[in-house]
Amino acid sequence: MARMNDVGGVQGFGPVDTADDAEPFHADWEARVFALNRALLGAGVYNLDEFRDAVETALPPAEYLAASYYERWFHAIRTLLERKGVIVAGELDG
Repeated sequence: MARMNDVGGVQGFGPVDTADDAEPFHADWEARVFALNRALLGAGVYNLDEFRDAVETALPPAEYLAASYYERWFHAIRTLLERKGVIVAGELDG
């Protein structure tokens, strides 16, 4: 069974934007999510394979498609921190 992120060859998603973006982040929070992930990987809280799996599975399909790249990362980080017992489920809910 294909995962939600595996849309290769699937019709209906429109053209792929191939324009290069000069900025790696569009908002400060995206840079923070990137840095947080690097720190957690470096500390051995989880590994890259676990992170990738969480990015691909942490959100239901409709939410995955509506989320931005770093929103998916943030949800994956939260999911992994809960799975690893670093935070309590729902602890980061605002």
